[in-house]
Amino acid sequence: MSGPYHARNAWWGFVTHRRRGPLEVVHGVVLRDTPSGGREILLAVRVDLRGWELPGGHLDPGETAREGLAREVLEETGIVVDVGELTGVYERTGFLPHTASVYLCRARGGTLTPSAETPRVRWWPADAVPGTLFPWLRTPVADALAHEPGGSPARRKDHQGVLRILQAAWIDLSMRLTGDGAS
Repeated sequence: MSGPYHARNAWWGFVTHRRRGPLEVVHGVVLRDTPSGGREILLAVRVDLRGWELPGGHLDPGETAREGLAREVLEETGIVVDVGELTGVYERTGFLPHTASVYLCRARGGTLTPSAETPRVRWWPADAVPGTLFPWLRTPVADALAHEPGGSPARRKDHQGVLRILQAAWIDLSMRLTGDGAS
């Protein structure tokens, strides 16, 4: 069943976005405290490209980044969040060029619930994210976890070349072969 998704992603990544102009997305590094004093991060697996990633997505017309992010997190995971500080802005070039703004969020309610878009959602120890977290999200997660309150957001450029595409394809394949195994 992955074939149609891969074809659509390839078409979007190489062709469609070039006709629509710059793409902007928002992501949340959603944290919660554990009873043992640790922190957990909320991650999701999308239906189209399997691999753990941050909840988030595109803004609806007229939404602020914070409003859209809170809506996306709730829709994708069932978790209600307080959207906090912007921790990073990532300008990605190459395959599917876009700008991703990443915010630190705190879970404040809701029930962890998968959606049609994200069939797997899970809390992970913040210091032990899975190896199947997409590689372009490792730096934003690290930046958010290291962010000092009131500090400036990280601003980074990141090229999504052939190596990144192959890494994502390998993660997708390994997740599908293991039934979305957590590794």
